[in-house]
Amino acid sequence: MSAPFGRLSLNTKTSNAWTLREAVEGAAAAGLPAVGLWRDRVAEAGLDEASKILRDNGIRASSLCRGGFLTGFDDQAVEDNRRAIDEAATLGAPELVVVAGGIPDRDLPGARARLAERLAALVPYATDRGVRLALEPLHPMYCADRAVISTLGQALELAAPHPAHVVGVVVDTFHVWWDPDLRARVAEAGAQGRISSYQICDWLVPMAADPLMSRGMMGDGVIDFASITEMVTAAGYFGDVEVEIFNDDVWASDPRDVVETMKRRYRKLVLPSLGEAA
Repeated sequence: MSAPFGRLSLNTKTSNAWTLREAVEGAAAAGLPAVGLWRDRVAEAGLDEASKILRDNGIRASSLCRGGFLTGFDDQAVEDNRRAIDEAATLGAPELVVVAGGIPDRDLPGARARLAERLAALVPYATDRGVRLALEPLHPMYCADRAVISTLGQALELAAPHPAHVVGVVVDTFHVWWDPDLRARVAEAGAQGRISSYQICDWLVPMAADPLMSRGMMGDGVIDFASITEMVTAAGYFGDVEVEIFNDDVWASDPRDVVETMKRRYRKLVLPSLGEAA
């Protein structure tokens, strides 16, 4: 794989108009080594067929998204996460991204306690299947409906009782760029060997009416990618760099153009801070 893009991964949400096959083939045609998979695209293709598509194109799965939503009162979420772990193992995805879940009532401490209990219940299952649970803190604006874990520090605290090779954390620029403790927490995550994934996209100003759809292409917003990438690199992370974008305008564009823009922006804004040849 050519040096500039040897760590660049196309998350299937960035090319949302593509089927799984189209995304994998598009990544291969663009000279990328990996894709970050979402379970909806895997389900559409079928698990066995999805695995075959990856193998046939020489593309690895950098992660599978998503597990989690473990904060409710229904224990079926644990079973769904076990299925997600099985899917990740079959696909060869080393990391299952776990989005905590929101609050079903007004009891935030209770939701966090259920999250911790259910994570502990999943750890032996993940261990047996060689899949790491990658806890992703989300920006605080998502605390009520999507993730009661808002900072990298909270994610590390939740991960602490478990081995680093089984429970890690995701550094997603969109969700953590604002955190005044980010440098120290990234360094802590690196020292513990817990950085599971580095995901990138930009924070747009103004935001879209739907905050979920406000993730922008790198360089279109306010995030300092050089600084955060330097933190992650200094912390010892040498894995894939996933571009994950939820944005109606990006999704309406030709995915081939999106991928080429993604490559250009990555090469300009991210690659130099990875300490690799541009």
